[in-house]
Amino acid sequence: MPFLSATLDRVKPSPTIAVTTRAQELKAMGRDVIGLGAGEPDFDTPENIREAGIRAIREGKTRYTAVDGIPELKRAICQKFDRENGLVYQPAQVTVGTGGKQVLYNALMATLNLGDEVIIPAPYWVSYPDMVLLAGGVPVFVAAGPEAGFKITPEQLEAAITPRTKWLIFNSPSNPTGAGYTAAEIKGLTDVLLRHPQVWVMADDMYEHLVFDDFRFATPAQVEPALYERTLTVNGVSKAYAMTGWRIGYAAGPVPLIRAMGKIQSQSTSNPCSISQWAAVEALTGPQDFLGPNRALFQGRRDLVVGMLNEAAGVRCPKPEGAFYVYPDISGCIGKVSRGGTAIETDEDFATALLDETGVAVVFGAAFGLSPAFRVSYATSDAQLREACARIQDFCAGLG
Repeated sequence: MPFLSATLDRVKPSPTIAVTTRAQELKAMGRDVIGLGAGEPDFDTPENIREAGIRAIREGKTRYTAVDGIPELKRAICQKFDRENGLVYQPAQVTVGTGGKQVLYNALMATLNLGDEVIIPAPYWVSYPDMVLLAGGVPVFVAAGPEAGFKITPEQLEAAITPRTKWLIFNSPSNPTGAGYTAAEIKGLTDVLLRHPQVWVMADDMYEHLVFDDFRFATPAQVEPALYERTLTVNGVSKAYAMTGWRIGYAAGPVPLIRAMGKIQSQSTSNPCSISQWAAVEALTGPQDFLGPNRALFQGRRDLVVGMLNEAAGVRCPKPEGAFYVYPDISGCIGKVSRGGTAIETDEDFATALLDETGVAVVFGAAFGLSPAFRVSYATSDAQLREACARIQDFCAGLG
């Protein structure tokens, strides 16, 4: 009898974490490596938030809390949803987890039965399909390439729905593409969902505050109030507040679902870190004036990276609406051979040769469900981005 669970055969380790780990290993060996794999802001958590965490330690707020969040944080989350999204929730409708990933996982574990289907637009964040598989569900992918702005249409959504469909996972702005859906585009999708009352929406809004130019963020329950009772709106403090390591995500939705998610959490991790929860209260209720300058900084980095990558031979890089990723198409590089002698038959070949020959670490497109492409996280300094893009240009110029 095998010792390890057969469930593990259905999933794979996170490719983004694997790329980051490999880049760190090469750096430790003395290689000059520029890592563009991690989706993590490169600046510090704002000082007022850090001080709130320190104050929580000094005040002895280091014990167990309520399983799915302290009341003060739940109230702050309700205020955030009302203030920024026009969504009214009560604390009983809110759950707090150890990062947005746990919140998503809890929801899937609490709702999926064997064979239930979950619609996932592709390209997708690498963890969505594997979390569905761990929960016994079936990922159903709907592809939208660069010609569609990486956004699925109502017709595609309608065609993907079956009697077994339980969730649509909706991520805007998107990881890995940065694509953002307008309110009108969301309305087209919600109109479809209104015709299928068994389908719920899991709205992953983690990049809400990272939108550029004149793009205006919207979320499904805000666009279509009739879906309020079957929408789980997920967010967190990781990206906008530069709090990735603090590990606080949250969600709001119908009370029965929130209670079920709490039951899962009570038998897995119990409460998120008490100190991080108090820091998150400050993040959501304290000064928000740094969000605009940070957004402008990321927009400048986006423009830098898009411009330089579009000058690379065989690369076509769309300009995204938000997040801090670009997802360039490398169809023009496939079938060639690198200076180092690597045959570029797939985007994984491209990413591997790029790291080995230039020291630039990116994540290959197959990890996100749409090839041939790769993802760049531009959450690093302008100088690093210029150097990395120059190396990519040189690498592509050497393909023959």
